[in-house]
Amino acid sequence: MPVITVPQAFNEEELYVDLRPIFEHSLFLKCEGFNFAGSIKLKAATEMVEAAERDGDLTPASVLIESSSGNLGVALSIIAASKGYQFLCVTDSRCNLTTRLMMEALGSQVHVVSDEEGNGGFLGARLAYVRDMCASDQRCIWLSQYTNPSNWKAHYRRTAPAIAHSFPQLDLLFVGAGTTGTLMGCARYFRNWHRPVQIIAVDSVGSVTFGGPPGRRMIPGLGMSVRPPLLEDSYVDDVVRVEEADTIRACHRLARRGFLFGGSTGTVVSGATDWLARHDTRGRTAVAIAPDLGERYLDTIYQANWVQDLYGDEVLDTDLPPNAEAATARTAPPVRSLDTQPHRRHHRHEA
Repeated sequence: MPVITVPQAFNEEELYVDLRPIFEHSLFLKCEGFNFAGSIKLKAATEMVEAAERDGDLTPASVLIESSSGNLGVALSIIAASKGYQFLCVTDSRCNLTTRLMMEALGSQVHVVSDEEGNGGFLGARLAYVRDMCASDQRCIWLSQYTNPSNWKAHYRRTAPAIAHSFPQLDLLFVGAGTTGTLMGCARYFRNWHRPVQIIAVDSVGSVTFGGPPGRRMIPGLGMSVRPPLLEDSYVDDVVRVEEADTIRACHRLARRGFLFGGSTGTVVSGATDWLARHDTRGRTAVAIAPDLGERYLDTIYQANWVQDLYGDEVLDTDLPPNAEAATARTAPPVRSLDTQPHRRHHRHEA
C-alpha cells in the first residue's frame, strides 16, 4: 500500500493497454496519465524543479514561470503548491478551459496570450512574454522546458528504463514529439541498449519540428511552431505526421472501447497504427507512449460541436457501433497512406 506525503511521489509506471483488439495491430500503449498531474509531464517538471533547487536557482522568494500549452503547466502547479513556490503559467487560447481552471485551483496564476507572433505563432508570443517578465522581475525563474536538459533526462532516467524492464525484447518505440524531451530521453537510452530499437517520432501536421510549412493546429500538446532546441535528428529512425482529424478519430475509437485518452495520445496511436499498417512487423514488439488522459478534452475533442465546426461532419462517424470499425477496416481500403503524403519525411538511423 503506497503512502505518500507529496503528490509528485506517485506515478504509475507499469500500466499498458494491448491495442490489438481495437486497432488490429500488435501495439502496447504505455499509460503515463495515472498521477496527480494527469500526464507524463510530471516527470519533466519534477526533474527540472529539483535541478534548479540543486543549482541554487530556486529560493522561497522565487516565482516559477513557464510557457506551456497545458500539461506541463498543471504538473508545475502541483509541484509549486507542494513545495510552496509561486508559479505563473504563460499559455495561449488553445489551452483547454479545464486545464486553466485546474492550474488556478492549485494556486497558480495563468496568463493567456491571445495573439500570434510572426512565424513563431502562439509559442513565439508566449516566449516573448516570459522573457519580458524575467527582465522586469528578478524573482522570476524560467525553467525553459524547450532547452532544459533535465526535460529529456527525466525520461532517460525513468520512462525508458521502465519500458525496457517491461519489454526486454522491444523492437519499435513510438513517441510523440512536442518539446522532444520524451523522444530524446528515450532515444538516447535505447541507442546503447542490448538490442537495436527503432525510434519512430509522431508529429502533428502543421508542426515544423521535422521541417515543412507551419499550419493550423488546434489540439494542444504535440507539435511546435519553431524547431525544438532539444531535438537531435540522428536519434530518430522515422517520422510520421498525423492530421488532427485522425487524432480525433483515434481518440473516439478508443473511447468507444472505454479508454478516454487525450489529444497527444490520439495522435501517437493514430501515427503508430498507420506506420504498423504499412510495414511488416510480424514477430516484432512495438510500444507507444500515451502522454495523457482525456478528461481535459471533454469540451474540445469529445465535444461534437467543437469538432464539427473545425473539422467537418465527416470526422465523427457516429453511426458505427463500437465493434463495427474493426470489421470495416478488414473490408474497406485505407482512407489515406502516409507514404504518399508530400509532407511526410523519413529519418534513418545513423550509426
